[in-house]
Amino acid sequence: MAKDGEKDGWKEFIWNPRTREFLGRTASSWGLIILFYVVFYIFLAGLFALTMYVMLQTLDDHKPTWQDRLSTPGMVIRPKADETFEIAYSIKDTESWDMYAQTLDKFLSPYNNSLQTQKNDECTPDQYFLQEDSGDVKNNPKRSCQFNRTMLEECSGINDRYYGYQEGKPCIIIKLNRVIGMLPGKDGQAPYVSCAAKREDSDKIGELMYFPPNGTFNLMYYPYYGKKAQVNYSQPLVAVKFLNITTNQEVNIECRIFANNIPVGSERDKYAGRVSFKLRINTVST
Repeated sequence: MAKDGEKDGWKEFIWNPRTREFLGRTASSWGLIILFYVVFYIFLAGLFALTMYVMLQTLDDHKPTWQDRLSTPGMVIRPKADETFEIAYSIKDTESWDMYAQTLDKFLSPYNNSLQTQKNDECTPDQYFLQEDSGDVKNNPKRSCQFNRTMLEECSGINDRYYGYQEGKPCIIIKLNRVIGMLPGKDGQAPYVSCAAKREDSDKIGELMYFPPNGTFNLMYYPYYGKKAQVNYSQPLVAVKFLNITTNQEVNIECRIFANNIPVGSERDKYAGRVSFKLRINTVST
């Protein structure tokens, strides 16, 4: 009997035919609760939409309003074999170095003179290419300066499609990471790249050649205004050719950016403004 009473009690709680209550509330009570939450959530959605709208009005489609960046840009090398930044091959094994040549070919294809002439301008060297906005009038899209592949000379892959790898004089391409608004160098002094062997390998690196001369990033490629504002921007490159590096040994190399207003390294990233990699060229079978 007690179980029947409990069963009837549950049934009456779910639906009470005498008071016409469902789960303890009348239809009008449920209606008011539902109406309250509908109004409440519509208000929250409206408040969120208004907040997003106001915030979006402060943003520029072409330039970030706030930038939390390092004062020194990072550096990248090509070809990049893997995450260990180690380039190793055997001169006698074509397959071991042909992949590096193919990687450089693919990387440099956007720098072909014909494409650069079509998309970008011939700029005045040794000075910044400033294209500022005029008040609320945006100067977009912004123009970009030509960086022609032929500027890399012996490392352009035009006269030597193997970039020196087949004769043990490989080329490495270096670029700086893009930083919007950065003006590297002052008083007309362009930043430049210098590479050297680490202390333990200082006698192994041999002679180097830089292209363009002195390994400079010309000032005319700066400032960078962003991907949307400067759609055809071509990052300047520096090529380093190793002429007589010690073979059959691993050589630890570090390349650094030098400029009179760019510090090398920082508290947040000690590798900022530099890149380290290993180079090993084998002339005998291992």
